[in-house]
Amino acid sequence: MKATPVKGTADYLPSQTLLRDYMQNVILETYRSAGFERILTPTIEHLENLEKSDGGDNLNLMFKIMKRGEKLTEAIAAGGNENSLADLGLRYDLTLPLSRFYAANRAKLNNPFKCIQIDKSYRAERPQKGRMREFIQCDIDILGSDSPLCELELIHTTATALNKLEIGSFTIKINDRRLLKSCLAACGVQDNQMDTVCISLDKWDKIGADGVKAELEGKEIAADVIEKLLTLLNGERSLESVASFCGESQELTNIRQLIENVRHLAKGTYGAEFDLLLVRGQGYYTGTVFEIQSNQFRGSIGGGGRYDGLIGKFTGENIPAVGFSIGFERIFAILQEQGYAIPSRQRRIAVLCNEDEAVGAMELAETLRQNGDGIGLYTRPKKMGKFLNRLEEQGFDGYLVFGEASEPKLFEKQR
Repeated sequence: MKATPVKGTADYLPSQTLLRDYMQNVILETYRSAGFERILTPTIEHLENLEKSDGGDNLNLMFKIMKRGEKLTEAIAAGGNENSLADLGLRYDLTLPLSRFYAANRAKLNNPFKCIQIDKSYRAERPQKGRMREFIQCDIDILGSDSPLCELELIHTTATALNKLEIGSFTIKINDRRLLKSCLAACGVQDNQMDTVCISLDKWDKIGADGVKAELEGKEIAADVIEKLLTLLNGERSLESVASFCGESQELTNIRQLIENVRHLAKGTYGAEFDLLLVRGQGYYTGTVFEIQSNQFRGSIGGGGRYDGLIGKFTGENIPAVGFSIGFERIFAILQEQGYAIPSRQRRIAVLCNEDEAVGAMELAETLRQNGDGIGLYTRPKKMGKFLNRLEEQGFDGYLVFGEASEPKLFEKQR
């Protein structure tokens, strides 16, 4: 038997779990106060749904679940391969399950439906810092409306939650996939090349212009097209330069207005800017996309966008939808590294007693809890020093020995 967790997953100590619970509560309360409603969906999804979800590279990272009982026996006897042996899978994000949920329940839901999801997802990642195989996602989505107000509301509500978590300064980067594709078309990229070119452009920050050029050459994109692309992307890449290159469009107008509105609401507490190279990896995004970049720590701490075609895969109708997801695990790691102290945290006190004093000690514990403290009851140990050190390591603020004191003694760092 192995005592260590599966690679890419983690156990969390009580002090770590306290921080994770606090983070989720802050996010949940912020979202609920903005009029969003929480739902829960199963971790397990039909494999057919997952495979047809346009999830980009995530489709290669799915955990598939084998058929059970007679169905599995029959599939093996038929010489089944990986695909025929499995019929279910673990969700790789919360967007596909939400789309299925909405298609099944929309008659019972408000329109538009403003939704919260805080739950686990699974991807067969190569485990590394910031990339787990089991991870928490915190999503808000608005389904059933194509109003630009939806993007504005999602961005500002998400930013409000991050500010409450004191994550430091951050910038919301905004683009529109339709605008990017207009620019690619103006450079001569063919319709059937759009997706593969976007995949390469998404790596610009990692491999640079030369790396992107080499990739595009390997994909046999015409030399004159690559030259036009590099001329555009090595330039200023502002809304004005895009307008002069591709011409004015409704997408440009929408992004200008969105950024202006976001900055007005932010009042300097976070930034917002246009980023033509923002692609987002999932293929189901159809319009506006956005991503949160920390100004102090490397990497994205959230992202999302409009996915107007995904629900229609279940309903056959065009139902608009847009969502934003917070990078919970990344933010948890940042706060942990900073030694983040939970503000206004309930004080935790240990009451120590001998076994024959249990009833009286429990009555005292109940009295102390009425003062708002969290009280844990423990049998008095033989080696007090070692036990008290352990209590302090576990996040207790102090202790009280029953029969010896009426007020708790706080640990030195808590005074």
